[in-house]
Amino acid sequence: MAKPFVAILMGSDSDFPKVEAAIGVLKKLSIPYEVRVHSAHRTPDATHQYVTGADQRGCAAFIACAGMAAHLAGVVASLTVKPVIGVPIDAGPLDGLDALMSTVQMPGGIPVATVAIGKAGAKNAGYLAAQIIAVSDADLAERLKTDREENAKAVLAKNEALQQQLNS
Repeated sequence: MAKPFVAILMGSDSDFPKVEAAIGVLKKLSIPYEVRVHSAHRTPDATHQYVTGADQRGCAAFIACAGMAAHLAGVVASLTVKPVIGVPIDAGPLDGLDALMSTVQMPGGIPVATVAIGKAGAKNAGYLAAQIIAVSDADLAERLKTDREENAKAVLAKNEALQQQLNS
Protein backbone atom coordinates (compact mmCIF):
# COMPACT_ATOMS: atom_id res chain seq x y z
CA MET A 1 0.00 0.00 0.00
CA ALA A 2 1.28 3.46 -0.90
CA LYS A 3 2.31 5.83 1.86
CA PRO A 4 -0.31 8.52 2.60
CA PHE A 5 0.43 11.85 0.98
CA VAL A 6 -0.76 15.44 1.15
CA ALA A 7 -2.17 17.06 -1.97
CA ILE A 8 -1.51 20.79 -2.22
CA LEU A 9 -3.61 22.74 -4.70
CA MET A 10 -3.21 26.40 -5.49
CA GLY A 11 -5.47 28.54 -7.59
CA SER A 12 -2.59 30.23 -9.41
CA ASP A 13 1.13 29.72 -9.80
CA SER A 14 1.55 33.19 -8.29
CA ASP A 15 0.53 31.58 -4.96
CA PHE A 16 3.62 29.36 -4.99
CA PRO A 17 5.89 31.64 -2.90
CA LYS A 18 3.39 31.31 -0.04
CA VAL A 19 2.75 27.60 -0.64
CA GLU A 20 6.47 26.86 -0.27
CA ALA A 21 6.05 27.24 3.50
CA ALA A 22 3.74 24.19 3.58
CA ILE A 23 6.09 22.25 1.33
CA GLY A 24 8.99 23.02 3.65
CA VAL A 25 7.15 21.58 6.63
CA LEU A 26 6.16 18.42 4.76
CA LYS A 27 9.72 17.92 3.52
CA LYS A 28 11.14 18.45 7.00
CA LEU A 29 8.77 15.82 8.40
CA SER A 30 9.35 13.39 5.47
CA ILE A 31 5.73 13.45 4.33
CA PRO A 32 5.10 12.76 0.65
CA TYR A 33 3.20 15.49 -1.17
CA GLU A 34 2.00 16.59 -4.57
CA VAL A 35 1.54 20.18 -5.73
CA ARG A 36 -0.83 21.24 -8.49
CA VAL A 37 -2.23 24.46 -9.95
CA HIS A 38 -5.99 24.03 -10.27
CA SER A 39 -8.57 26.76 -10.23
CA ALA A 40 -12.07 26.31 -8.86
CA HIS A 41 -13.30 28.70 -11.54
CA ARG A 42 -11.00 28.31 -14.54
CA THR A 43 -10.36 24.55 -14.45
CA PRO A 44 -13.29 22.93 -12.63
CA ASP A 45 -13.11 19.65 -14.58
CA ALA A 46 -9.36 19.25 -14.02
CA THR A 47 -9.80 20.10 -10.33
CA HIS A 48 -12.53 17.47 -9.98
CA GLN A 49 -10.44 14.87 -11.79
CA TYR A 50 -7.33 15.54 -9.72
CA VAL A 51 -9.10 15.54 -6.33
CA THR A 52 -11.04 12.34 -6.97
CA GLY A 53 -7.92 10.65 -8.36
CA ALA A 54 -5.74 11.76 -5.43
CA ASP A 55 -8.43 10.54 -3.04
CA GLN A 56 -8.36 7.10 -4.67
CA ARG A 57 -4.53 6.99 -4.64
CA GLY A 58 -4.27 7.48 -0.87
CA CYS A 59 -4.27 11.21 -0.25
CA ALA A 60 -4.61 11.72 3.51
CA ALA A 61 -5.32 15.46 3.49
CA PHE A 62 -5.74 18.29 1.01
CA ILE A 63 -4.33 21.79 1.36
CA ALA A 64 -6.12 24.29 -0.87
CA CYS A 65 -4.54 27.73 -1.30
CA ALA A 66 -6.37 30.53 -3.07
CA GLY A 67 -6.77 34.26 -3.01
CA MET A 68 -9.59 36.69 -3.67
CA ALA A 69 -12.84 34.70 -4.21
CA ALA A 70 -11.02 31.62 -2.84
CA HIS A 71 -13.55 28.93 -3.64
CA LEU A 72 -10.91 26.24 -4.18
CA ALA A 73 -11.02 24.77 -0.67
CA GLY A 74 -14.80 24.52 -0.77
CA VAL A 75 -14.79 22.84 -4.15
CA VAL A 76 -12.16 20.36 -2.94
CA ALA A 77 -14.18 19.69 0.23
CA SER A 78 -17.27 19.02 -1.88
CA LEU A 79 -15.38 16.25 -3.71
CA THR A 80 -13.88 14.31 -0.79
CA VAL A 81 -14.47 13.29 2.80
CA LYS A 82 -10.76 13.63 3.54
CA PRO A 83 -9.69 16.65 5.62
CA VAL A 84 -9.33 19.88 3.64
CA ILE A 85 -7.23 22.74 4.96
CA GLY A 86 -7.87 26.11 3.35
CA VAL A 87 -5.11 28.70 3.11
CA PRO A 88 -6.36 32.19 2.22
CA ILE A 89 -3.73 33.89 0.08
CA ASP A 90 -3.05 37.59 0.55
CA ALA A 91 -3.73 38.78 -2.97
CA GLY A 92 -5.86 41.48 -4.51
CA PRO A 93 -7.06 44.79 -3.11
CA LEU A 94 -8.31 43.31 0.19
CA ASP A 95 -4.97 41.64 1.06
CA GLY A 96 -6.52 38.26 1.74
CA LEU A 97 -9.51 39.26 3.87
CA ASP A 98 -11.82 38.34 1.00
CA ALA A 99 -10.07 34.97 0.67
CA LEU A 100 -10.35 34.40 4.41
CA MET A 101 -14.10 35.02 4.36
CA SER A 102 -14.59 32.84 1.29
CA THR A 103 -12.60 29.99 2.84
CA VAL A 104 -13.99 30.06 6.36
CA GLN A 105 -17.69 30.53 5.45
CA MET A 106 -18.54 26.95 4.48
CA PRO A 107 -22.04 25.53 4.72
CA GLY A 108 -22.75 22.98 7.43
CA GLY A 109 -21.66 19.49 6.42
CA ILE A 110 -18.81 20.59 4.12
CA PRO A 111 -16.06 21.56 6.55
CA VAL A 112 -12.81 23.30 5.65
CA ALA A 113 -10.22 23.84 8.36
CA THR A 114 -9.05 27.38 7.72
CA VAL A 115 -5.66 28.72 8.78
CA ALA A 116 -4.16 32.21 8.79
CA ILE A 117 -3.76 34.33 5.68
CA GLY A 118 -0.58 33.90 3.65
CA LYS A 119 2.76 32.28 4.37
CA ALA A 120 2.16 31.68 8.10
CA GLY A 121 -1.13 29.99 7.23
CA ALA A 122 0.57 27.80 4.64
CA LYS A 123 3.17 26.75 7.20
CA ASN A 124 0.45 25.89 9.70
CA ALA A 125 -1.45 24.00 7.00
CA GLY A 126 1.61 21.79 6.56
CA TYR A 127 1.75 21.17 10.29
CA LEU A 128 -1.99 20.52 10.53
CA ALA A 129 -1.83 18.01 7.68
CA ALA A 130 1.07 16.32 9.48
CA GLN A 131 -0.91 16.15 12.71
CA ILE A 132 -3.86 14.61 10.87
CA ILE A 133 -1.63 11.88 9.44
CA ALA A 134 0.16 11.42 12.79
CA VAL A 135 -3.09 10.22 14.37
CA SER A 136 -2.36 6.84 12.77
CA ASP A 137 1.45 7.13 12.34
CA ALA A 138 3.42 6.91 15.59
CA ASP A 139 6.75 7.63 13.87
CA LEU A 140 5.39 10.85 12.41
CA ALA A 141 3.92 11.80 15.79
CA GLU A 142 7.39 11.42 17.27
CA ARG A 143 8.91 13.58 14.50
CA LEU A 144 6.31 16.26 15.23
CA LYS A 145 7.11 16.12 18.94
CA THR A 146 10.84 16.48 18.21
CA ASP A 147 10.14 19.40 15.88
CA ARG A 148 8.16 21.19 18.60
CA GLU A 149 10.95 20.60 21.11
CA GLU A 150 13.51 22.01 18.66
CA ASN A 151 11.32 25.08 18.10
CA ALA A 152 11.04 25.62 21.86
CA LYS A 153 14.81 25.33 22.30
CA ALA A 154 15.36 27.87 19.52
CA VAL A 155 13.02 30.38 21.19
CA LEU A 156 14.72 29.89 24.56
CA ALA A 157 18.14 30.37 22.95
CA LYS A 158 16.94 33.61 21.36
CA ASN A 159 15.69 34.80 24.74
CA GLU A 160 19.02 33.95 26.36
CA ALA A 161 20.89 35.87 23.65
CA LEU A 162 18.59 38.87 24.16
CA GLN A 163 19.07 38.78 27.93
CA GLN A 164 22.85 38.71 27.50
CA GLN A 165 22.66 41.62 25.07
CA LEU A 166 20.51 43.65 27.46
CA ASN A 167 22.73 42.94 30.44
CA SER A 168 26.04 43.77 28.78
